[in-house]
Amino acid sequence: MDAQPNAPEPAPAELLENAREAAEHSYSPYSGFKVGAALRLTNGQTVTGANVENVSYGLTICAERAALVRAVAQFGPDIRIAAVAVANLNGVASPPCGACRQVLAEFILPEAPVVFPAADGARTMPFSALLPLAFEMKLK
Repeated sequence: MDAQPNAPEPAPAELLENAREAAEHSYSPYSGFKVGAALRLTNGQTVTGANVENVSYGLTICAERAALVRAVAQFGPDIRIAAVAVANLNGVASPPCGACRQVLAEFILPEAPVVFPAADGARTMPFSALLPLAFEMKLK
């Protein structure tokens, strides 16, 4: 699905609000740390996800990866991410974790803005600054 020509792009504040709304659906009975993510795709669609915990913490899935899996399932493996927002309902800083940064790197535009809560309010930075040395593999 391609975006409509001249379709308005959500502002970072709107994308952050989408992430907050997604956090309301978090399954986090063990930590109580409710996180949501919103991905704006290059096709103009916004896809959200929430963290889903497991009693075995290593099996927990973060909101960013939940949103990405949903985007691929809904739109296919050729999706590209134009912007990301992450929010939590706990009032603390929460940039994407290292695992989420690496997984996002497969699909995100290098200069895509990433917005997340920080100690001094919302912070926005390009993805390339968030993960400057992403692992890459060139397949022949």
